[in-house]
Amino acid sequence: MGILNTLLRSVTWWNGQTLNTQFYTWRKGVKVGEDDQGNSFYVSRDGKKRWVIFNGEAEASRVSPDWHGWLHHTFDEVPSEKPLARKPWEKPHEENLTGTALAYAPAGSIRRTAPMERRDYEPWTPE
Repeated sequence: MGILNTLLRSVTWWNGQTLNTQFYTWRKGVKVGEDDQGNSFYVSRDGKKRWVIFNGEAEASRVSPDWHGWLHHTFDEVPSEKPLARKPWEKPHEENLTGTALAYAPAGSIRRTAPMERRDYEPWTPE
């Protein structure tokens, strides 16, 4: 699998990091932390650039709010060292599932495996 993964990384960007990103990270990056999904976060040696290496598919919604704030220079402290304070009403972070089989489908949607029968709706039919 090692050769196949290297070949995939050389021609795709959505399977983790490309070879160029790996080389840049090796030369100029300092790992500052990892999140619960296994994504790795880096900062340049001069502290100006920040980036993430995804563990698997590169999907931006897989980055939690605290790491997102750090990546965009909203917070200076690394979330692994100083996590954000959570309110009791906050739900845990979830990735965006739009376009997947796990996406939300309201009651009556044709995307549901067993759509419920609607009794409050009468479809229009031409006379």
